[in-house]
Amino acid sequence: MEILYLLIPLSVVLVFAIAAAFWWSVKSGQFDDLEGPGFRILMDDDRPAENPENRVGGGDPRKSEGA
Repeated sequence: MEILYLLIPLSVVLVFAIAAAFWWSVKSGQFDDLEGPGFRILMDDDRPAENPENRVGGGDPRKSEGA
């Protein structure tokens, strides 16, 4: 029974130590998404181009460089 006087405070201290380590790891960016940006570049983007001159093949066909 007397061992509980040691084990209960020890377990409370251990819980606070684990919580502090977890809080530090979250604040320091240990759980940031490292794979998401790599997969995001592979996703298909079907939105139309905002500016027609930015599209491949050009803009207005009447505006040719030779004319």
